[in-house]
Amino acid sequence: MQRPTGGPKDSLPPKILNESPANYTRNFDAKEIVLTMDEYIKLNNQFKEFSISPDLEKQPEYKIKKKTLHIRLPDSLEMNTTYTINFGKGLVDYNEGNPILNYNYVFSTGPELDSLQISGSVRNAYTKVFDEKIDKDVKVLLIPTRQDSIFGKRKANIFTLVDSSGNFTFRNLREDTYRIYALKEQNNDRIYNNPEEAIGFIQDSIVLDKDVDGIKIEYSVGKPTKFRTIDKKIEKNSRILLTFNQPIDSAHLRIMEPNIAIADQQIRFSNYNDSSFIFLRNMDFDSVKFELSDKDKVLDTILLRRSKNEKYERFIEPVINIGNKVDKIKHLTITSIFPIKNIDKAKVTLMEDSTSRRNFQLQQDTLNKNIYHIRYNWKPKKDYELVLEEKAILSPFDDFNKEFKTKFTLDESENYGDIKFKITGIEPDIQYIVQLTDEKKEKIFDSRIVVNVDEVSYLKYPGGKYILRVIKDLNKNQRWDGADVYNKIQAEPIWYLDKPFTIRANWEQNENIVLQFE
Repeated sequence: MQRPTGGPKDSLPPKILNESPANYTRNFDAKEIVLTMDEYIKLNNQFKEFSISPDLEKQPEYKIKKKTLHIRLPDSLEMNTTYTINFGKGLVDYNEGNPILNYNYVFSTGPELDSLQISGSVRNAYTKVFDEKIDKDVKVLLIPTRQDSIFGKRKANIFTLVDSSGNFTFRNLREDTYRIYALKEQNNDRIYNNPEEAIGFIQDSIVLDKDVDGIKIEYSVGKPTKFRTIDKKIEKNSRILLTFNQPIDSAHLRIMEPNIAIADQQIRFSNYNDSSFIFLRNMDFDSVKFELSDKDKVLDTILLRRSKNEKYERFIEPVINIGNKVDKIKHLTITSIFPIKNIDKAKVTLMEDSTSRRNFQLQQDTLNKNIYHIRYNWKPKKDYELVLEEKAILSPFDDFNKEFKTKFTLDESENYGDIKFKITGIEPDIQYIVQLTDEKKEKIFDSRIVVNVDEVSYLKYPGGKYILRVIKDLNKNQRWDGADVYNKIQAEPIWYLDKPFTIRANWEQNENIVLQFE
C-alpha cells in the first residue's frame, strides 16, 4: 500500500480578499489598515522589503494575525499627501513562502490621489537582453533628486520589481524631479554599496509633470572606487597567485623583499590584468613583499607569508589544445601554466601507427613564447601518439615535466569555412573590439582590435554557430568597461549581429553589416 504524496507543491501567492480601508482611499484618517488573505501568511524580512513613500521618521508597525496583516500607522502623516506602502517580497504564504509581488497599498490624506506614472524596461548592458533566470531580482529605484540616496545609508523607498520581460511601472507618483536606477544587489538594502552589484541609470533626471514611458535602463557591474588585492596565496606547485578586485591598465609588480635577482623570478599578468602569477627559483623565504603599481601610481603593497613546513610539487604539466582529434589547420600546441624555457625535440616522440616519425616541426610561437607548435602532415586512418619524455620541457629555473602521453587521430571532417564581414558605420580613429562568441555570449573564440578597418575576415575557421559582438572601446584599454555611476559614465557601447550566423564547411561567405550602437 502506497502512502499519499500530498499533491503538488503550492506555488501560488496568497490572494487578498479584503482591504480595510479600501485601497486608493481619499481623505484617509484611519489609524490601522487591515489586509485579509485567503490563507495563513507571514512576514519575510519586512524591514528590508517593506517601505512607505514618502518616507516617515517613525515607520508603521506590521503584525500578523493568522490570515490578516495589521498595519498600525504613526501619527506623523502629512495632510494632503499620497502615501504608497510597497511590500516588495516581504508578504508570503506561511507554508511555502510564495510572495505577493508588486502589491502596493495607496491612500491619500487629502481629496486627491497622486496619479502620475513612469514605465520602461531594463536589460543587461553586456548581453543586451533581460534573462529572467539570472536577473529576476533586479529592482528599479526612483529617488527624488533632493534626497538622492543611492550611495548613502538611507535606502530608496520608492521601488518596484520587474516582470518576466524586464518591464517596470511606477504608479501614483507626485510631481517632482527624480533620478532612476536599476539595481541588482546582493544584500537587498536598496543602496548601491558593493562593487559587485550591477547598477544602471539614465543620464538625465526625470522632471515628472506628466506620465513618462519608454525609459530604458542597462545595468552592469562597474569599476570599484577603491583598489584591493582580494586574494593572495601560494599554490601547491609553488606558483604565487595575486587576485585584484579590478583590471589594471598598465600593471607593474616588483618584489620589495627579500632581494631576489631578476633572473630568479618570472612575473606575469592575466589577459585583463586582474590577477598576477609569480614564479620564483627558490621558495626558501619566510615572507615575500610586493609593490603593485599602475603606471607610476602605487596601488598596493602585498605581504605574503609561507609556512616553513610547506612543500611544493614543482613539475611542469603540459597543456595541449586537442582532445582525441587533431586538424591540419591548428595542428597541435603545447603550453603550461609554468614558464617554459625550452622544449627539447630530441625528447619528443611522435608515433604514427607505432612507427616513430621525426619529420614533424617543433616551433616556438612568435608572439607567446610559452606556446610551442607541433606541425605535421597528419594522415587519415592513422593512430597517433605524442610522447614527451621526462625533462623534455624545462623552465628557466630547471623545473621539468614528468613523462606525458596522449593519443589522437586526424579530424577528417574538414569542417572549416571562410566568412568575410564588410562593416558600415566604423567611426574614424575609434578603437573597436570585434569578437566571435558562442550563442550564450559567454565563451570568446576570437577577439581582435580594429581601428579604421571596415572588413573582418575569418578564414579556414571551424564550422558552427557563432555570435558576432562589436565593442566600442572608447578608452582604448582593450576590454569592455561597465558603467561608472559615480561619474555618470555609461557602459561602453556594444553591438550584436541580430542573430547567430553559421560558418559552413568548405563555404566562402560575404556578409554586409551596419553598426548601430544604441
